[in-house]
Amino acid sequence: MSTITTKDGTTIYYKDWGPKDGPVVTFSHGWPLTADAWEAQMFHLASHGFRCIAHDRRGHGRSSQPWEGNHMDQYADDLAELFDHLDVKDAVMIGHSTGGGEVARYIGRHGTRRVKKAVLMGAVPPIMLKTDANPGGLPMEVFDGFRAAYLADRAQFFLDVASGPFFGFNRPGAKVSQGLIQSWWLQGMMSGHKNAYDCIKAFSETDFTEDLKKIDVPTLIIHGDDDQIVPIGASAMLSSKLVPVAELKIYPGGGHSLGDTAKDQLNADLLEFARS
Repeated sequence: MSTITTKDGTTIYYKDWGPKDGPVVTFSHGWPLTADAWEAQMFHLASHGFRCIAHDRRGHGRSSQPWEGNHMDQYADDLAELFDHLDVKDAVMIGHSTGGGEVARYIGRHGTRRVKKAVLMGAVPPIMLKTDANPGGLPMEVFDGFRAAYLADRAQFFLDVASGPFFGFNRPGAKVSQGLIQSWWLQGMMSGHKNAYDCIKAFSETDFTEDLKKIDVPTLIIHGDDDQIVPIGASAMLSSKLVPVAELKIYPGGGHSLGDTAKDQLNADLLEFARS
């Protein structure tokens, strides 16, 4: 397996697909998944000449499971170490959900020296939690419920999320894929128990407002207007006003996992944006 070891001794697994001399596209996955969640998009872009790089966040998938460092600053720093190791240049950074926060925090902490463009898809910024400054967010009780269900029976909790709101399989007339449910569950169960638990706080309580303001490269913000995990009103609609050069693309009826449920459209949109 391809891995790096970070300064604090954490092993980070990554995939590096496509021609090594091709323009670089990087992918940051959602909670509690792995780089495998991006395989359809990586295959599509790599087949069109792009070098596609995706990592398993610390504590997820094939990366090691450190007790500490399960927060956005460290996730961004891990990504910076990977980019330095691979000498990434002029990358199109793509992040889904929690991964969208990772992209924003990376740019907020490390700038755009290695970045050409960014894509935030179904992404958690600017902040998911309801606060005085973010009255449209979700109340803390929602995330406390996540944590309680996770600790009570995380295997069942993961199955319930995948079977219902994540893919929108709980909507009337939805075409349910048992394979997608099982893939999501398997990826989730590969995560470290404490790592995934800590990450709930990271994705829900981190405020990315100032990070978004620092994104000085063209940015495509993609969101489904029926996203049940990260509701569009308190996320993409606000982020598109904070990022200086942003294009907002809304998928009508789209859920949270557009990489699976709107795969063909997303693949085409990402390829067009990467080429532009």
